Amino acid sequence: MNGESIRHFTDGRVPDAGIAHLFSVENRFQARLDVEAALALAEAEVGLIPEPAGETIARAAQIEKLDLDRVAAETASASHPLMPLIEEFARVVGREHGGWVHWGATTQNITQTADVLVLRDAHRAVKDLLAKVLRGMSKQAEASAAVPMAGRTHSQHAVPVTFGFKVAVWIDELAAHTDRLERLEDRLFRVLMGGAVGTFASFGPAGREVERRVANHLGLGTMPVPSRAINDGIVELVLVLGQVAGTAGKIGKDIYSMMQPEFGEAFEPIPEGTVGSSTMPHKRNPQLALDLLSMSAQLRALAAPALESMQHDHEANGGMTDLLESTVSRATVLAGDILTRLDVILDGLELDEQRMRANLALSEGLIGSESLMMELGERIGRQKAHEVVYEVAQESAVGDEQFLDLLVRNTTVSAYFDRAEICRLIDPRAYLGESITIAHDMAQHARAVADRLEFSARTAKPVPLFVRDTADEPAAEPSTGDDVDAVRLVDGTRVAAAARTPEELLLVGL
Repeated sequence: MNGESIRHFTDGRVPDAGIAHLFSVENRFQARLDVEAALALAEAEVGLIPEPAGETIARAAQIEKLDLDRVAAETASASHPLMPLIEEFARVVGREHGGWVHWGATTQNITQTADVLVLRDAHRAVKDLLAKVLRGMSKQAEASAAVPMAGRTHSQHAVPVTFGFKVAVWIDELAAHTDRLERLEDRLFRVLMGGAVGTFASFGPAGREVERRVANHLGLGTMPVPSRAINDGIVELVLVLGQVAGTAGKIGKDIYSMMQPEFGEAFEPIPEGTVGSSTMPHKRNPQLALDLLSMSAQLRALAAPALESMQHDHEANGGMTDLLESTVSRATVLAGDILTRLDVILDGLELDEQRMRANLALSEGLIGSESLMMELGERIGRQKAHEVVYEVAQESAVGDEQFLDLLVRNTTVSAYFDRAEICRLIDPRAYLGESITIAHDMAQHARAVADRLEFSARTAKPVPLFVRDTADEPAAEPSTGDDVDAVRLVDGTRVAAAARTPEELLLVGL
């Protein structure tokens, strides 16, 4: 058994969401190198650093070239989230140009922009999963548009619906969340490249142009005010993912209850060999529905720390930055786990239509009371009709006589309807309203949203790739790290490698 622990025991039942690995150390470090490469290229283009330095730095920005064990050891020693990576990167770039690495930038410029690159990939994966889920919902809504079942409010029989209508509710919410995810992109996918506090002081007059060029290299937008204390776009992502989780949790609760033997109306797929209980062989537990409930609760709970992370004091607070960094990574991974489970449930969902009809008949016609009341109300007025039908319904609910028999004997009701007409009025299959039409309409809407998501993915503008080392162009000779004249960068300032005073470390990244 390898050292990587199983994240959840049901992971083997669902495909990988393709998100968790994006937050690996290696991938996040590569994203940071990509930002450093974009920064160097932009600065070379505007003349802030030598052109050969920009090209060399960009070619060297490959995680495989770095000694990550050295980075880990130096991180523990320096107690800094980025500087050891920068030092190692500068060593790989080589003596001639390594001193231009990270020129003018502060730590959060690199780490937050890199995290945005990772979030962009995660965001795409979430949208891909949403497209699959919406297609699954579309199929379910179409197939069950006319399948009648008991509508329930406050967990009690209300009026009849169809299962397709229930799915239409899910579609409406999930499609709205998809729209929200698309609308926040401009506020989320932006570089943070303003220097120590967002004033571009370390870049001089070329600051805005450097920012624009970095953004162009990375395929991102820019911030009107590149302040390190502004993080509302990332917070918004967490909140919208919380809404996705809220809808998924509601779906999980519906399926969880419908799988109860007392309901027996719908069942998540249960592959052969799935063990429900270690002691009760008969158990067919709603494992994936329970996942939706628990994971939804976990993701929704992340809304609070995400909002708390907006409480920067003055121009930046590293604690708030760290809080949001861990919160958004957890939220996106959970969102992927939730959507993969929802997709599997929808793809294999089994309906027991006979049991749905039986449950409709449980109240022996009481579920049709509104239909009768509305028809009677046209003769004697709505309020009077409500009083008449209410009294009969309550007598049936607490007594032993059927609703139909009591209605037939009621003088007010029988004055207008005979037994056959009463049977017709309280037949739940005849009181579905627009359930069928709504189900078909929302099935079409789900397909349209899925089509849009898939078209967007196919036509997305490719992000420019940096120049990499080629076989006929050797990389610069890296520094050993032991040279007296080797340089380190402290937020844009070239400092001798040996000058590692506590005071200097306090300045790094602030």
